[in-house]
Amino acid sequence: MVQVPDVHTAEAIPQDARAAIDALLQSGDLFRYTAAENAPVTLLEQEFAALLGTKYALAVSSCSAALFLSLKALELPRDARVLIPAFTFAAVPSSVVHADCVPVLCEVADNYRINMADFEAKLDQDIKAVIISHMRGHTSDMDAIMALCNARNIPVIEDAAHSLGTTWHGQNIGTLGKIGCFSFQSYKMINAGEGGILVSNDADLIARTVIMSGAYEHNWKKHKGPEGQNDPELQNAFDRWQNKLPLYNLRMSNLSAVVIRPQLPELARRVRDGLANHNYVADRLHSSDVLRVPDPLPPEERAPDSIQFNLVGLSEAQIDLFAATAAENGIKVQIFGRSQDNARAFWNWQFLGDTPNLPQTRKMLMQACDVRLPVRLSREELDVICDILLKAAATATNRAAA
Repeated sequence: MVQVPDVHTAEAIPQDARAAIDALLQSGDLFRYTAAENAPVTLLEQEFAALLGTKYALAVSSCSAALFLSLKALELPRDARVLIPAFTFAAVPSSVVHADCVPVLCEVADNYRINMADFEAKLDQDIKAVIISHMRGHTSDMDAIMALCNARNIPVIEDAAHSLGTTWHGQNIGTLGKIGCFSFQSYKMINAGEGGILVSNDADLIARTVIMSGAYEHNWKKHKGPEGQNDPELQNAFDRWQNKLPLYNLRMSNLSAVVIRPQLPELARRVRDGLANHNYVADRLHSSDVLRVPDPLPPEERAPDSIQFNLVGLSEAQIDLFAATAAENGIKVQIFGRSQDNARAFWNWQFLGDTPNLPQTRKMLMQACDVRLPVRLSREELDVICDILLKAAATATNRAAA
């Protein structure tokens, strides 16, 4: 009998990383700017930019740091209003606050994507920038979002922490806006424990983020253009901003980079396997009429390593029974609005002050479920997870499991 899988353990770090880690530890050369050129972080930036199809990338300490630096690089005035979706992780409004700006939350529908009517209405309320969180890898209508923002000359930052490998009309998510921000935290498609990276084609924006990330004195000279080549536009931008920006010291270390780099060639396989796993589980869950996985939007090709589904037509008592039954059988289901102090429930962001009235998002969060599906899981392990969830649904509704 197949045991209940541990869904919180990531894939092993590739063997190729072991020798690089050992060599780095022997050298003690962990700081990205010690080497004259081609430090592991520098190579990671070049490889990641090439993978995404952008000119520039900057590796930093976290995706939160990338979001913060992106906002600072836009030179927004103090107290600028930044529009964000109400369904996101607390780090997103936190990055806005850290950048001395004001988060404005818009409604999110029960398919986990931005309510475009509310987005458009709030976009005209003196919004200076937009952060689009592709939360849990679910892409909102980027055609409509970019058209609305471009018409108003409002810059878009993509929070693609959960979307590495996702495409929109075949274009990589994270490359549609001015800047795209990604995460290498443990529960992401590429795992370094912590870490982040931002990408852009705008030399001036990248120059500002590089300096503010901690390229003190003339360390910015070690940052090159596409594929490590000298880029006059980028170098001119660095010259303009030398000594004119504060340093926040949000750099990535070489140790993180040597863990990440061997995983980049694994991304395509992980995306393929993750999508297959997700779709298999979704098909099985749909045999219950109370478990509903929202469909992707047509231009979107997802890269999931988790699954989200709504509990349809259940009372609060039935929802509680569903979660308890699943947990008793070995699968903890996170229901975003019902997990105590959940950092994805906007009413727990008390650092923002008064809680906004967002009834659609609140209702969604009270029935939206989340279960990790690491791409390493076998079909047999996926069946164990499905059986437990279907049994929990049947118990909650007092029906026989499908």
